[in-house]
Amino acid sequence: MYTKRDHTKLICDVGEITALFHDTLSMEEFLQKITVMITRHMECEVCSIYLYYADEHELVLKATKGLNPDSVNKVRMKIGEGLTGLALKEKRPICEGQAKNSPNFRFFQGIGEEKFESFLAVPILRGSVEIGVMVIQSMKKDYFSAEDIQVFRAITVQLAATIETARLLITLNDKKEKPPKPLLQDLKFIKGRCGSEGVALATTMVVNESLTDMQQYKVDGGKQYSEADLHRAFEETERQLAGLQVKLEAALPDMTALIFTAQILMLKDKGFTDSIFSLIRGGANSPQAIVEVVHDYVLKFSRIEDSYLREKIYDVKDVGRRLLENLIGHSKAQHDYHDKIVIAKELFPSDALKLFSQKIKGIILLSGGATSHVAILARSLNIPLVVCDELSLLSLDPATEVLLDASMGFVYISPDQFVKTQIFQREDLNHNISGLKKMTQEHPKTGDGVAVKFMANINLLGDLKAANEFKADGVGLYRTEFPFMIRSNFPSEEEQYLIYRRLVEGMPGKEITLRTLDIGGDKILSYSDYGKEENPFLGLRSIRLSFKHLDVFVAQLRAILRSGAGRRIRILFPMISSMDEFLQAKSVVQECAHQLKAEGKEFIKNPKLGIMVELPSIVEIIDEMAREADFFSIGTNDFIQYMLAVDRTNDRVAQLYLPYHPSVLRALKKVVDACGKHGKEVSVCGDMANDPKYLSLLLGLGLRCFSMDARYLPRMHERLGQLFIPECEKLTQEVLAQSQISRVTQILERVHS
Repeated sequence: MYTKRDHTKLICDVGEITALFHDTLSMEEFLQKITVMITRHMECEVCSIYLYYADEHELVLKATKGLNPDSVNKVRMKIGEGLTGLALKEKRPICEGQAKNSPNFRFFQGIGEEKFESFLAVPILRGSVEIGVMVIQSMKKDYFSAEDIQVFRAITVQLAATIETARLLITLNDKKEKPPKPLLQDLKFIKGRCGSEGVALATTMVVNESLTDMQQYKVDGGKQYSEADLHRAFEETERQLAGLQVKLEAALPDMTALIFTAQILMLKDKGFTDSIFSLIRGGANSPQAIVEVVHDYVLKFSRIEDSYLREKIYDVKDVGRRLLENLIGHSKAQHDYHDKIVIAKELFPSDALKLFSQKIKGIILLSGGATSHVAILARSLNIPLVVCDELSLLSLDPATEVLLDASMGFVYISPDQFVKTQIFQREDLNHNISGLKKMTQEHPKTGDGVAVKFMANINLLGDLKAANEFKADGVGLYRTEFPFMIRSNFPSEEEQYLIYRRLVEGMPGKEITLRTLDIGGDKILSYSDYGKEENPFLGLRSIRLSFKHLDVFVAQLRAILRSGAGRRIRILFPMISSMDEFLQAKSVVQECAHQLKAEGKEFIKNPKLGIMVELPSIVEIIDEMAREADFFSIGTNDFIQYMLAVDRTNDRVAQLYLPYHPSVLRALKKVVDACGKHGKEVSVCGDMANDPKYLSLLLGLGLRCFSMDARYLPRMHERLGQLFIPECEKLTQEVLAQSQISRVTQILERVHS
């Protein structure tokens, strides 16, 4: 730690503060003088003052000594955003010895912050009233001591009332002339979160709330079009939509569900077509007639209370756009999003499929967690996806080139050639398929020869190819909910049977685990009747929903049992919270088997029945559950979420979602030990199973079966061969002995350094 001179004079010497007013012409200049004074007293290179504007919920940089002065009024952040925003949110000092390594660090291009290592932010408060944040920085690592924090807190308290007055006067002046918004051209780099790994370089297309914006198409009022021209436009539009549907069915047979049907039906609707031709016969030009009728239909749909039907606005506008383009000769209808990086506030699974059909390069999603259903779907479709909260991206010039490094969660705006070269060289290594195949073993083992099973998670049938190429030992988890999520109604038993049969035939001779419907939380069916819930993750989801919709549950179980005839399948029930729920689910399976036998249909007679370990309530009765169930699968995403009461899709508490929390690890150990005692297999799935850095910890807990997205199999095979069980067990014992998160963090950092 560096030694600095005594700072107490600053705390006591009011005269020095008063002297700041001398020859000061503005409040901004006064704040600037404060930053100069503090850098001198704290013997650091940077001091910055951020004022909080409650009406805009933003912190704005108003003065700085040491950073680029042009960044004043341009650097803005929300409460909780970056280390500065976190200090105000939590109303406490935030001190980092190497700020760039913090997961909460927010990088702003062009302000000159990258060379400063040590960071100390203290909120400026008057009681509970938020005034702003003061930040000091140094080029030296680990520069600020505990005494510095105390002194700096005292300074902010001393200056709080004065700075609040300055803010008030600045705000009054702002009403005449608002501070300039940050320029988009100044936005060069955004740190988000990985939703689906990969890299994409392309220009962007913003998906607004309707996927298409009718106002972007200028209607040529001079040229006249005949009814024959319009008929040809209808025929061409129908041909295009049918073609997209066929291509999507070929690529994703389990997911298409006729997603373009609504648009095709619009073209067949006499009310729609007659309205257009009626306006034309009344003297309107054809393009204008299409615009007016589409606008009328949009208004009608917008008044519908049912959210699923209201979403058909997207389909109406899509049909209108295609008709216009085919009529006036702009052949963009199939290529709106072709080779684009799509930016959207929110996407539904059906939206993602439509965009996939138009061969997009990548997605930047401005809401939703990285573990959401759209992210999972993007992984199976091999679409790079980054989740971030930079709303200014919605105003990005569509001609701007963007580099999406989704593997790291980074977005580069107008990247230079050096950045492009570095990232694509790394990505070429990651996508060397022949090299990846060499990393996989037919029978995976640790470095000391202990056998481990690596199973594949299957989201779409298309995932089977990678699962087979990378030698998956079977399917540890098939997520049956995806075929449900893009349909307009619950799929029938026969529809499901065809999908499940293709699944089991895709990995002949290997064990296949099908999880029953896991809907709810962040996976919503627009056609289900359970309505909006205040706490959907604690509401009617997963097995609870299956029990409520018993007819749907029965249809699914019958389809699973039929598909398993002559095959090795297992049935996995999600979100089981009690022995009663498992026994109830088991009885429904037995009743379905009885029905199928009476009907003379082929089916698997005694499938293994398993439980997803996701709820804390299971941990305390795990010994009894292990006697009753045939196998267990620990769903780490939900298990961590419910153990720690942290919504994994909520950015505000993302830093509290910790897989290595002592309580989580001790609970996992209890589950693994109980399953071992009763000779029942237990596997682990979820994001924790995908990450090589947790493999040694999980092996040390006693886990020998892992289920992961197929793309992660090679790197997990590679890591497995480097590990030895005694060392893993020693690490785990050391970690389990800790009760503090900070101590576990230190141990894991030591191991992975």
